[in-house]
Amino acid sequence: MRGDPTEFAERVLDVVERIPPGRVMAYGDVAEFLGEGGPRQVGRVMALWGGGVPWWRVIRADGSPPQCHEQRAMRHYRAEGTPLRGERVDMRLARWPGDAAETD
Repeated sequence: MRGDPTEFAERVLDVVERIPPGRVMAYGDVAEFLGEGGPRQVGRVMALWGGGVPWWRVIRADGSPPQCHEQRAMRHYRAEGTPLRGERVDMRLARWPGDAAETD
């Protein structure tokens, strides 16, 4: 049973909601931006409670889409114009640093 999201989970989900279309953050980027947790903790939050946010914008550091959701994620990337390199996101071009100014 999932229950309600923890305070940490709420903070993770808030960051994910702020990632602009066509941009991504790695799991570790989200943790670093928050200054707490790590990639595995962010991944756990996304697995349990990420369905209501743009989950496809949080990926592995190598640009791989979320595991078991690759095809759905690729459709989102193409629709949003996310820079790609084959079947991966081009992290050099698509990584979002968390700048609030870019969400406008």
